[in-house]
Amino acid sequence: MLFELLRRCAERVPEQPAIIDGDEVETYARLIARSEAIARGLLARDLSRFGCALSAPGAIVALAAASAGVGAEVCLYPTDLDDDQVSSFAMTFGHPTVVVHRTRRLVSIETLTLDQLMLTGDMAFPSPERTPVMILTTGTTGAPKGARHDWSRLARAVRAPDERPATRWLLAYNLNQFAGVQILLHVLASAGTLVAPPSRRADDVLGAIERHRVTHVSGTPTFWRLIVGRLDEESARKLPLEQITLGGEAAPEGLIERLHALFPAARISHVYAGTEFGSVVAVSDGRSGLPVSVLDRGEEADVQLRIVDGELQIRSRVGMLGYHQASESEHDWRSTGDLVEVRDGRIQFVGRTTEIINVGGVKVHPLPVEELVCSVTGVQLAAVYGRPNPITGQIVSIDVVLKPGTDLKDAEARIREACQALPAAARPRRIRFVPELEIRGNKLMRQEAG
Repeated sequence: MLFELLRRCAERVPEQPAIIDGDEVETYARLIARSEAIARGLLARDLSRFGCALSAPGAIVALAAASAGVGAEVCLYPTDLDDDQVSSFAMTFGHPTVVVHRTRRLVSIETLTLDQLMLTGDMAFPSPERTPVMILTTGTTGAPKGARHDWSRLARAVRAPDERPATRWLLAYNLNQFAGVQILLHVLASAGTLVAPPSRRADDVLGAIERHRVTHVSGTPTFWRLIVGRLDEESARKLPLEQITLGGEAAPEGLIERLHALFPAARISHVYAGTEFGSVVAVSDGRSGLPVSVLDRGEEADVQLRIVDGELQIRSRVGMLGYHQASESEHDWRSTGDLVEVRDGRIQFVGRTTEIINVGGVKVHPLPVEELVCSVTGVQLAAVYGRPNPITGQIVSIDVVLKPGTDLKDAEARIREACQALPAAARPRRIRFVPELEIRGNKLMRQEAG
């Protein structure tokens, strides 16, 4: 499916940029030629499963499409691994061969560069029965797991192609992440252009959006908080955004409202999706949470949802086939780890099962506290977690990143005043101001309560 999408784009708009990465521009014609040459190399070497430790988006897309074209399973590794980490990933997921961008010496692991893999000439490509791909979880709640997917199932969740010419999508995720794969599929389905910013820093992202006239941006709420912190109404008007998407974390209503104020002409959506269960639902009504009507989906639906003991569970026909070295289980209900409450006709996310803070027997969820603190003037990001306490078992602690120029003492006073609206157990007993918070895969890393 991925290979066919790329070929279709090359036939339709061969000289259109497929990927813009800094000063490098990869047209669809060149990208399909690279992918076909790589596919010949995969067939000649009889590679059916291998790891990918590439970093350049164009190289990753060419290799992924080639593997789909011949029915080989590629596993996309994180892009910033050192040699020891690449070796560890290869051994964990059973890859005797890893494709790399430069020669690397890995113990007991064969490495191939794309130049070594590419073959010229004529060769008929088979029509594979399956187009497997392994996508790794981000590892925000432990070591990354390998989720076995099929490109054809992943493509089922992509909306109808956008026929407007030259839509440009920002790559705000890495292509080894599920969200990055979804963005790639949307780009190819609409014959658009993928724009990779120099880094995920807000200034670099905003510069890439303005310079390359990006129209579509999808990122986590953490990503958007950092972007919004750099914008006012005047600077936002310079950006040609038509579609703004939030995903990967709960989308607070206050953040959605702020984005609407900055980009009144843009369509703003938030999506619920995951590496294991695929794309579930997209909401664009300006409200946080999911409509409770999603619980009414019948057996014929690709994705069904239910709530069991306050936790959201999902059964998906477009999700993974199973974890690495596990049997296929596409019809099983899966616990998401997301704790929810139904309020005013909405399913509201309140936290993760691993992040519950127990204060003297009272369960405190971090998300509502974070949303309140992030609404305080001068606060850019906040992370709530539990700290051990000899009397109550735990207390609520919070790390806060302030916007530049914000007075620390004034900010602390405003935070404590705002938190008086919370139940006593949920009020932060410790507020720590930090220059930055740990972010992995564009998601905020909280300390697990325990």
